[in-house]
Amino acid sequence: MTLQPRQPDPDASGDAELADMTRRFWVSAALSVPIAVLGMTSIAPSSISHWAQLALTTPVVLWGTWPIFVRFARSLIPPRPNMFTLTGLGIGVAYLYSVVAVTAPGAFPESLHTGESGPPVYFEVAAIIATLVLLGQVLELRARGSTNAAIRSLLELAPKTARRIEPDGTEHDVALDRIRVGDRLRVRPGEKVPVDAIVVEGRSSIDESMITGEPIPVEKTEGDKVIGATVNGTGSLIVQARRVGADTLLAQIVNMVSEAGRSRAPIQRLADIVSGYFVPVVLIIAAVTFAVWVTWGPAPALAYAILNAIGVLIIACPCALGLATPMSIVVASGKGAGFGVLFSDAAAIETLRRVDTLVVDKTGTLTEGHPRLHDVVALETHDETDVVRLAASLERGSEHPLAAAIVAGASDRGIALSPVSDFQAVPGKGVTGSIDGRHLALGNDTLMAAHHIDTAATTAHANSLRAEGKTIMYLASDGVLAGMVAVADPVRPTTPEAIDALHAARIRIVMLTGDNETTAHAVAARLGLDDVVAGVLPDQKATIVRQLQQQGRFVAMAGDGINDSPALAQAQVGIAMGTGTDIAMQTAGVTLVQGDLRGIARARHLSEATMRNMRENLFWAFAYNAVGVPIAAGVLYPAFGILLSPMIAAAAMAFSSVSVIANALRLRRVHI
Repeated sequence: MTLQPRQPDPDASGDAELADMTRRFWVSAALSVPIAVLGMTSIAPSSISHWAQLALTTPVVLWGTWPIFVRFARSLIPPRPNMFTLTGLGIGVAYLYSVVAVTAPGAFPESLHTGESGPPVYFEVAAIIATLVLLGQVLELRARGSTNAAIRSLLELAPKTARRIEPDGTEHDVALDRIRVGDRLRVRPGEKVPVDAIVVEGRSSIDESMITGEPIPVEKTEGDKVIGATVNGTGSLIVQARRVGADTLLAQIVNMVSEAGRSRAPIQRLADIVSGYFVPVVLIIAAVTFAVWVTWGPAPALAYAILNAIGVLIIACPCALGLATPMSIVVASGKGAGFGVLFSDAAAIETLRRVDTLVVDKTGTLTEGHPRLHDVVALETHDETDVVRLAASLERGSEHPLAAAIVAGASDRGIALSPVSDFQAVPGKGVTGSIDGRHLALGNDTLMAAHHIDTAATTAHANSLRAEGKTIMYLASDGVLAGMVAVADPVRPTTPEAIDALHAARIRIVMLTGDNETTAHAVAARLGLDDVVAGVLPDQKATIVRQLQQQGRFVAMAGDGINDSPALAQAQVGIAMGTGTDIAMQTAGVTLVQGDLRGIARARHLSEATMRNMRENLFWAFAYNAVGVPIAAGVLYPAFGILLSPMIAAAAMAFSSVSVIANALRLRRVHI
């Protein structure tokens, strides 16, 4: 096959290889009809019939099947026998033998001649085999192309231009490839969002169904992210480009599906090993078949030997074996993409079904990842406004979701922030810095203990808030506890349903979080999780995954942040939330576009269906060859007088490929 582009081109007029193969097939089929009539009837004298068949068959073989012979030649130098080795030999032997029989009949012994017509010819065998092989190629190319149809259609929905707002306030429509990160763009009612961006002005509802599959439009306002190629509702928005070109979510989806379709599943190694021995063995069987029929076959022995050897070569063509796993992988990748489940490679599709333990990060995975400031407690000489001002001023330099919640809480209360010096983030613990000459620390119990801050006075109140599932952060000023803030991150509405579906699949769910034990267990109890590990620092997540693996668990890790990346890489299957960071998506084998854990259950179901489909394909491919090769060699002839015509062998070979393709396409109808 010709190389496929890494990303489908929405401007392409069609698959050039498919168009070329289709044209060759129809021309060859049209020529094969009179060839078959001349070869199987006596409507014309033999001398005329043979020369007419030669004239008609030559364009079929030399032009129609030229791509097959090119690949046949490539399989020989260096020696890499494959399906084209067998088909090229089968068609070539039948054609060359027949050409010699017509142009130099004296080269064959008189015993092989059939009267005045000379040796028998098998142009119809070569022509019909060639036509059937081309038909198989056309069907395969159509199936391969159709798996990208959904992605291509999605790309076609992306706008070609964007309305850019220039620095002087003027607006112009420009080509999408001229948009740069930071450009301000206007999205009018009913228009498509040109690139991934952030809303800087306006309010509207966005139809994101093309990406998420959810039909209900999503409300967007200032500060919200919007996805390129989604459709704006009735409001007008001004957005700032955040990702353009190949960095957009849509482009990443297309790339991941394309990469998964080209990758090889571990089970493909079985087919590769078998294929490495299969073709040489078939060549040996064909040679033995020829020798046996020439030596012991009935007259004309040479004709029987040639036909049966060709039959072995053709029926053993490993087209079905070669298609068995790749077709299933390609179809499954496209199927998953339609439901917001992206596989980065074929190995992820195969291994996901074996997962028995799911390790999940809490923030942004079980929860929405958009926490809000709920409670403020002031101590000593501070009031609530002062606690919020100091905490938000410190957190303004942090990228943690909890930090954003505190900063947003200060904004909602109309509290002005203060400049911070000596800012430092302490991973997994909190932040420190100086404001107005005071040294401040904001974080969890571990950070307070590291700074020798006594939190005993607030223990009861803090525990009561934690029991409600809220995260507590203490604020210390110059070594004295000044207050605390409580932030709550709502559980995703779909999480309970996802937990139930995963438990139904007998998957043990373990939650990792940097939260306090009380908060963590409150969330775990509410969701019915199997286990929870609290107070986990970012660099400890991979260690915990490794410990579970050492216990014999097959682990999948689901997370959304940079600090989850080592654990995603350590797990047998890494699952990234599409709403999280790029590095998490790059590390993971599976990405959930919506960040919806229900996608894991869907992906696992698809993994099981895909593996079942691949096993079915491999079984029928092996079984077909195990039965077909001996019959083509003539083992039934001594007892039953049954021989397999090379034309029937070619039809059976084509049918086996079609059956594998049809079985793989059944994955499209799998309910996940």
